[in-house]
Formats: sequence, structure tokens, C-alpha cells
Amino acid sequence: MEKILTTLEQMHHGTGAAETKPHIQPLNSKHSQSTVTTRLRDMIKAIRSTKTMADERAVIAKESAFIRTSFKSENLETRYINVQKLLYIYMLGYPAHFGQMECLKLVASNKFMDKRLGYLGIMLLLDENQELLTLVTNSIQNDMNNGNIQIVGLALCTLGNISSPEMARDLTADVEKLLGSGNSFVRKKAALCAVRLVKKVPDILENYQSKATSLLQDKHHGVLLTAITLLIEMCKIDPNVAEELRKSSVPILVKHLKNLTTAGYSPEHDVSGITDPFLQVKILRLLRILGNGSTFASDAMNDILAQVATNTDGSKNVGNAILYETVLTIMDIESENSLRVLAVNILGRFLTNKDNNIRYVALTTLTKTSQTTLSADSSALQRHRATILDCLKDSDVSIRHRALDLSFFLINSSNIRILTRELLSFIEVAESDIKSSVASRIVDFAGRFRPNKRWEIDTTIRVMRAAGAQVDASTVNHSVKLITTSSKDLQLYSVRKLYNLVRLEGDLALSQEGLVLVTVWCVGEFGDVLVRGGDGGNSLTGGDDDDMVAGQTDYMTAPSENDVASVLDSILKGPFASVLVKEYIITALAKLTGRFTDKPVLDSIRSLLGKYQNHTNVEIQARAVEFTAITRLDAETRAALLECMPVLESALKEESLKGTGQPTSAVTSPGRQTTAPRAAENILDFGEDLMSGAPAASKAPVSGSTAANDLLDLVFGGTPAVTAAATMPAFGSSAFGGASNQSNNIMDLLGGISMTSGSSTSMQTAPMGMGGMGMGVGMGMGMMKATSVNQQTTKPSNANDLLGDLFGSGPVQSQPAAPSMSLFDSSSSNDPFGSLLSSPSVPTLKSYPCYEKNGLRIGLTPERLDGGLAISITAKFENLGMGGGAITGVAFLVAVPKSLKLAMQPPSATSIPPAGSATQVMRIDNPSRSAIKLRIKLSYAVQNLMGAQQVDEIVDFGGFDASLWS
Repeated sequence: MEKILTTLEQMHHGTGAAETKPHIQPLNSKHSQSTVTTRLRDMIKAIRSTKTMADERAVIAKESAFIRTSFKSENLETRYINVQKLLYIYMLGYPAHFGQMECLKLVASNKFMDKRLGYLGIMLLLDENQELLTLVTNSIQNDMNNGNIQIVGLALCTLGNISSPEMARDLTADVEKLLGSGNSFVRKKAALCAVRLVKKVPDILENYQSKATSLLQDKHHGVLLTAITLLIEMCKIDPNVAEELRKSSVPILVKHLKNLTTAGYSPEHDVSGITDPFLQVKILRLLRILGNGSTFASDAMNDILAQVATNTDGSKNVGNAILYETVLTIMDIESENSLRVLAVNILGRFLTNKDNNIRYVALTTLTKTSQTTLSADSSALQRHRATILDCLKDSDVSIRHRALDLSFFLINSSNIRILTRELLSFIEVAESDIKSSVASRIVDFAGRFRPNKRWEIDTTIRVMRAAGAQVDASTVNHSVKLITTSSKDLQLYSVRKLYNLVRLEGDLALSQEGLVLVTVWCVGEFGDVLVRGGDGGNSLTGGDDDDMVAGQTDYMTAPSENDVASVLDSILKGPFASVLVKEYIITALAKLTGRFTDKPVLDSIRSLLGKYQNHTNVEIQARAVEFTAITRLDAETRAALLECMPVLESALKEESLKGTGQPTSAVTSPGRQTTAPRAAENILDFGEDLMSGAPAASKAPVSGSTAANDLLDLVFGGTPAVTAAATMPAFGSSAFGGASNQSNNIMDLLGGISMTSGSSTSMQTAPMGMGGMGMGVGMGMGMMKATSVNQQTTKPSNANDLLGDLFGSGPVQSQPAAPSMSLFDSSSSNDPFGSLLSSPSVPTLKSYPCYEKNGLRIGLTPERLDGGLAISITAKFENLGMGGGAITGVAFLVAVPKSLKLAMQPPSATSIPPAGSATQVMRIDNPSRSAIKLRIKLSYAVQNLMGAQQVDEIVDFGGFDASLWS
């Protein structure tokens, strides 16, 4: 651009005249030392000679001030040079808006040089949103009717760059007329300008359709190129245009492409031995649009595509560009199978190219086409398997990632073992940020195409060994579900192999947290099988040959009960024991007390659990306290509580699809990050708060439909949220795996346990997020802590009260409650859990509308507590979606009279998507039984097309029914 502006200066003033002008002149008397240049070349030299950015800014400031002064003086002789310098300043990133009017004045000049510089300035300094642009419309229209085709070209070029919808409508007739000009230069410029106009105003598209189609008969390559560009844009805007072009234009395009392919040497259009590759690429792109979904059009172009793919020289980039467009066209149209195989082979040749850019393009294209590939394409792709796998070892990280995505499309039942070994080798050296995604996909495809289940288990364990520190919860869950759905022999094989891996490999295995979590879970669940099983599954066949290393029998050794407890103790004390690992181990130790029989070992486990009763982490402390209480129960009750978990129905459904090549419900699409499974499938759910570090109070409660199959959430409350008593589902309802889900009802594990009941206890709060390993509903109930707003003391628990024994004689919250929430009922002396397994109806609570504006609706649902001495209110915030956007930053503050006492829980969410909702629970103590009145300060932001609209309001509400406190 510097050379262009300098040349323009010399052409306008003449070299000699420019040299006779003074090089510098003083800016003003105040800055006598400050000088400015009068030529563009001198200003460029001055700017380049500066040594710091501060010096450069000083020079620019001086020049800008001088230019402003010159503009004010209306000096016609210096306007051209000043605009030149101003455009150079603009290209350096400094403001130059004050020169817009001067550019308009240059455009109004009769001189071609002035018009050229003026139009250049308009294209740089103005855009379609500025009102000043309306002043240019008349000048452009006049210049489009000028007799000088160069000036016509300048006007069309400017309109094609900065046209607004209003300008497009005003000048479309002039552009349409110029499309039929007798000069090829004008036709070419008019076609390019029309591309911009139809983008801005699609309604005028039909005005250009016939003219653009007729330009396909033009022999001038530039006109053909621009006409095809216009037609491509029109096809994208209106599919009906493509439908009409298929009938009339495909033979013409095929003819042009054939002439370009078979034509001899043409110096005017030759690029590296190929005739006009730019036009060939444009024709191929239009053919790709016309042939997509049309068998008739595809048949007409099959032969020429085969000819181009065969005869084009691929030794240079020009030929590779044409071959690449040809491949894309073949893959997108309804082409013959042989032609598609030819396209895959061309991409295979690209993979052997030394240029990384070409290899990257080939890998990306093969991955894209493989997503919707035919069987013939898959067979052709398999021929290049070795080349693709070699790309996994490339030094370029982009090549490795694209080869990784493509490698998963190569997998089938016949090569699953070979490709899995390559992928496992890759994951060992892969970057940490992609290991999680790769691990998820490997275990998914291992399940899809597994030759047998033991091989899948071996592969999953190898993945955990290689990337256990990076795997996400979905991969850990997958591993656990795989083992729980296995036969007894495979469970024995799996738990011993995992245990001995951790024992023998030491820190190498302990540093892989995912492997440790799966191991600890399996040891806790199958501890009796681990120590008293048979030969460890050595008689099983079909495992991973790579895993059969020397000393394999060491991995099948049966440990003693004391060895298991010692290993878990050493992990707890080791440097790799994160909070999550400690939670798993403490739960596993509690489960082992129901599986081990050696009294010294049981005593050591109780002692170990006791050490964590004062842990600084609340979750670990709670587990230790509650599990210690469980270990003091008699052996029969403890064994019933700690019974093995049943297999999830979702896991059985996934298992039925394994080995068929079909994706399971936990499928991971190649090239995408694995997402965590739904809560219903999360067998190892410790609650998202533990996995992500978010506070438990911010999590929403698990809905009944989601939690029906989540056995761990039933036991430990994997998704915690403090709610009012009325919001808790009735025990035995579908939310807790009731009659509608008999096969997954973990409460059935407690059938037959009988004991007498003590004091009646009701639940007002949801349990803390205990997550983890399920042991039975009795254990889950034992861990539900009374964390309500105001705790109250109850009568001492009966000596025979099982749940009271779990907590000792400490106070537990009590209040009048519905029978459906009672843990014990004196009417069922033989089966205290009978009320848990029943499904009584829950009374419907009345909701009071409180607020509805700006698409936000708030309803208040009160519940009478303590005979009217307290009230629990659930505020529900609903986004009605009226503005089409989310409602964010919701703040709900409440004030009550001094005679009342208010306690509020955090909201379930502060951002509400369209059609979404959030809740917030508060408790009001009302000892004087006075009327409850609320003053609410509400603050939120509504997201809409205009941005975020902040709303702050104060609402007074006192419409509650007096029966709530009277």
C-alpha cells in the first residue's frame, strides 16, 4: 500500500514538481522545533526512523495536527497528499476519521487520480452503518454511468465493498444494466458488485438470476469466474436457484471444465502448467452444489470428475488444490462407488506428501467424509490404515490430533485389537489435556467391537493405567458398570488384577486416580471374592495378549484380609490420597466390615475409621462418624445393610449392545469431548459438588425421573440440595425407585429386617452429598443429617432404635410431619421400614403468585410447620422466555417484621434459561402467630437482543392464608 500511495503521489504531481517542494515546514510558532513533512515518502521515513512507540505516536500526532489544519484551509493543492498520508496513518492503526469528508470531495473531482484515491479512502474509512455513506450514493451512481470504464470500475468496486441495504436497493438497477455491458471489464466488476448486493438484500436476487446464467456463455475467463461466484452465492441464499440451474447449466459447466482440462498451453491463463486453476476450482464448487441430492446432475458430471481426478498433476500445489476440490465434489454429490474410491485414494496420496498442510487437509477431509461414509468408502479407507497410524507419531501436534480422530473411524470388529494397541500407545505419550477424551472414546469403542468381555476389561484397565489421572467420571463409571455386569469369574479376575496392580506397581499406579477409584470401589464391593475366590480367572481366555506379561500370575494372587486392610491404609496415608480417594476408601472399609470375618482385621478397620472422625473435611468426617456407628451393629444387621449393590437396568441395556458395533447410551462421538452421563447412569456419583468443587447448596435436587435408577443417589443423596419438607419425595415413591421401578428398588435389600421403633423422626432437609458406593437404604438413612435451619431436640432415642444408635443420643430435628415422611411408625412393630416402602399420597400445597414482569414469574409455596409456629416457603422462579434470552444474576432478598425470625437457604441457581426455573427455600419462625408479610427486594438481568437489561424492584407481599399460622 505504501508503494501504491507513493506512486499515486508521483503520478499526480510529477516527480520533478515533488522534488522542488520543501521537505519540511514549521507547524506553528509555539512548536518551532516541531516539523512536519509535506510528502508521503518523507512521512514514512520519519515514522520508520523512530526508535520507540512513544516517538512514533509523537510523529503521528504532529502529522495529524498538520493535516487537520490543512483541511480547514481548504487547500486544493495539498488535499491529495494529505489524504495519502492520512490513509497511511490509518493503516498503522491510528484514528483518521476526520478525513472522511475530504475523501468525498476527492470523489467529486473530475480527475481520475483524485477519484481513485477518494474511493480508496471511502472504502477504508467508511462502512455501511455510517450516515455519511448516503452522500456517496449520488457520486457512485454518476460514476457508474461515466464513459470511462476505469471510473465505472472504481464505482462498482466501492459499492461492492461498502454497500448498505439502502444503497443496494437504490443502485441495483444500474448494476443490473452493467451486467449486460459490452465491455468484459465492466461485466466482471458488475458481477462482483452484485454478490454484495444479493447478500445485503436477498429480495433482489431474482433480478440477477437470468443475467448471471447468461454470463456462463461468456468466453472471457474473468467474467466466467465472477458469474460463477455470483451463482454460488445465489444458490446458498435460495435453493430454488440451484434447482433451475441443474436443468440448464450443468452441461455448460461440464463443457467449460472439459475445455480447461484438455486445452493446450495458454500463456494468458497458465499457472504452473495448469490452465486457469482458479476458474476450475470455482466450476467444481458450483458443480458440488448442483450435484448434491440430484442423481440426474451427478450422472452428468461423473465422467468429467473422473477425468479431472486422473489427469491433474499432483506434484505441485496448484494441482493439489484442484484435486482437493474434485474430491470434495465427488464426496458431496451422488457419485458412483468407483469414483468415491478414487477420491479416497487421492486423499491417501495426500497423506504421503511431505507438506504438513496437505496432510492436514487430507486427514480432515477423510474424517469429515467418514462420518457419513458408505461401506465401499470404508473399505478404501482401510487400505491407508498404516499411513494414518503413522501420523499418530508425527511431530506436528495438529497432524496427530486429526489422525487420532480418523483412527476411530477405522475401527471395526476385525481390527479392534490392533487399533486399540496403537491408540493405547498413543495415549501414553499424548498431551494431558486430551487424555480424558481419548480414554473415553477408547473404552467406548472397545465395548462396541469387543471380541469378548475379558478383553474389554483388560483394555479398560490398561486405559486406566495409562490415563487414570486425567479420566473423567464417565470413564470411571463405565469401568465399574462393566465389572458389575460381569460373571462371578470375571469379577474375581477383575478385582484381583486391579488390587495387585495397585499393590505391585506402587506410586506408578497410585498416581492414576481413576485406577485407584475403580480399584477401591471393587475391593469394597467384592472384598469377599478377592480374598476367598478361586484361581483368579486364570482359566478364562480371550484377554489382551499385551497384558500377559512375565509374572502375570502375581496379579492373580489372593491376598489375606489383613493385606487388603493394610493396602487401603497405606493409600490413605500416601501422597496421592485426594479427598475423593479418601471418601472412596472410607466407604470401602465400611463395606468390608460386612464381608470380612477376621476379628483383628475388623477391629483395625474400626480403629482406622475412628481416626477420621475429627477430620477437617466435613464430608470425610461425616462418613467416618456414621460408618463407625454402622460397624458397631451386630453382624447380621451389618451384613444386610452392607449387601452388594444390584446391577443397574441401564448397565444391562448397555451390556446388551456391547460387541454389536452399535453405540451404547454412553457413546462418545469421535472428535468431541466426552460429556458426563446422566445422573441415572452415574453409578459412582459422589455428587457434582465433590467432582467439581462447587458448593453443595448450589446444586438442584435430583428429579424423580432421573433418580429412579441411581442407586447411589438413593442411598447417599448424590445431588444435594437443602429443601423444605414438602419438596422431599415420599419414601417409596417413584423418585426413590418405588413400585414403578421394582427391579431397581434398593430398598428391597432391607426386606426381612425387623426391629422395634423408638421416637418418630421426620426429614426436613435433603441428605448431604454422600455419594459413593451403595450399601443399602438403611445405611443411607443413617447418614442423613439433620441440617435444618433451626434444630430442635427430641426425646432420647429408644435403645432398640437402629437409626438412633447410628447417631448415638445426640439431638435430631423433630416436628409434626406427614406419615409418608416418618422413618418409624409404632403401628409396624415388626417392620419399621414398612412406611419407607409404601407410597402414600403427598398433599398438594398451594402456590401464591408473587411477581410476574419482564418474563420472570415468581410463585411462593408455603407449608405449615410446628403447628403454625413456623412456616417453610419455597420460592420458584420461572423464565417464561418472553424475551428469548436467559435471566441472569437473580438476587432474591426478603425482610420480615421484627416479631418474625427469617432464615434463607441459597438459591438452586442464579441464572435461569428460557423455559427454565430455579428455587429458593426460606423458613420463618412465627412464635406470636402474627400475619406474615414480606418485603422483597428483587434484582435480575434480562438478556435480549438489545443486551442485558438490569431490573431492580421492591415488592410487598402479604397474601398468605391465615390458616398457615392460626
